[in-house]
Amino acid sequence: MEGNSVVTPEIERLIQAVETADSAAKLVGAVRALAATRSPLAVPQLTTVLRYNNPGAAVAAVDGLIQIGDAAMTHLLANMDGYNYGARAWATRACAGIGDPRALALLQEAALTDFALSVRRAAAKGLGFLRWQSLPQEEQETVQKAIYDTLIQVCEDPEWVVRYGAIAGLENLAKQAQHYRQPLKDFLQSFVEQEPEAIVGERILWTLENIGPI
Repeated sequence: MEGNSVVTPEIERLIQAVETADSAAKLVGAVRALAATRSPLAVPQLTTVLRYNNPGAAVAAVDGLIQIGDAAMTHLLANMDGYNYGARAWATRACAGIGDPRALALLQEAALTDFALSVRRAAAKGLGFLRWQSLPQEEQETVQKAIYDTLIQVCEDPEWVVRYGAIAGLENLAKQAQHYRQPLKDFLQSFVEQEPEAIVGERILWTLENIGPI
């Protein structure tokens, strides 16, 4: 629970509906209703849902956690389940969508090493959209470099969808941190010649166009 907040009767009712749902469909509906409150008070229960064997409920919980945003991060990071891969994968997706720079190390590890390509792709794109601007000025350059270096590594991933996500992340980083535009252009102009998948090649060319002249 964030801070000293007390669960309100309405949130308590919605949490109870999640806990007592007696079918997969009812669980999904209950999670959606709880997520729709966008209340930090819902974070512990939404995080617990990630451990359930119900993909529909997990998607709804992830969407809710992303909508709650930074207020969900402390609980999410403190409750990463090292023994339940599915829960950790869903939580990683939530962190990627939230964009809080506290998720940097988690997303780096996931983008480079997770065995599920969908998690690697989400983590790669999420890295490029981390809001490093919210950090103290003296920390921003270090985080930018960590993001850039990791995504350059991810461009070597054997799965094209992961490379695609890395390119999207790199584009956003270069738009926000303009001193990375020229290094990224140099890298992509070389990389596009080696990229075997046409769709990734097109994404690279689009990125080169989008980051514009130096």
